[in-house]
Amino acid sequence: MSVQVIVLNGGSSAGKSSIARHLQALLPGVWLTLGTDTLVAALPASLRESGDGITFAADGTVATGEVFRRVDTAWSLGVAQVARAGAPVIVDEVFLGGAASQARWQAALADLEVLWVGVQCDPEVAAAREAARGDRVTGMARAQAALVHRGVQYDLTVDTTGRDALACAHLIAAQVKARAVSGPPV
Repeated sequence: MSVQVIVLNGGSSAGKSSIARHLQALLPGVWLTLGTDTLVAALPASLRESGDGITFAADGTVATGEVFRRVDTAWSLGVAQVARAGAPVIVDEVFLGGAASQARWQAALADLEVLWVGVQCDPEVAAAREAARGDRVTGMARAQAALVHRGVQYDLTVDTTGRDALACAHLIAAQVKARAVSGPPV
């Protein structure tokens, strides 16, 4: 079976979205990119910056409440349904819960062929990107750089510290193509 879902997990400003855009150009067919930024943008204002929803502290830490966690679970199940319906998906994600976040996604994607990719970046480099972007709370990149990878198991890890997003996308695309030829790992 060919890869149906690519999960890119990394901290803020690690380069996931740029890698996803390059993957859409490199991989055959139509790949949709869906991620945590899409989910947060879709939330009603009442769940942004509320204890039940998602809050972004001044130091860059992110906290999620019970209502957000329920919506997030529904989101992952919905993304899985898109892939099951025949539209391959690149998931641009931030596993704030580390291994627990991956377990939630594994449950949602259980019957699909998934490539798990860790997107790492030196915290200082990611912080500089974050500052240049201007659309993130200062400190998120540093706070998330190691946190999102704790206990997470990957098929492939790329590091955008010294490698640009296109080069990382080529590595991932090669893995997707190799799986299409050889089948899933045993």
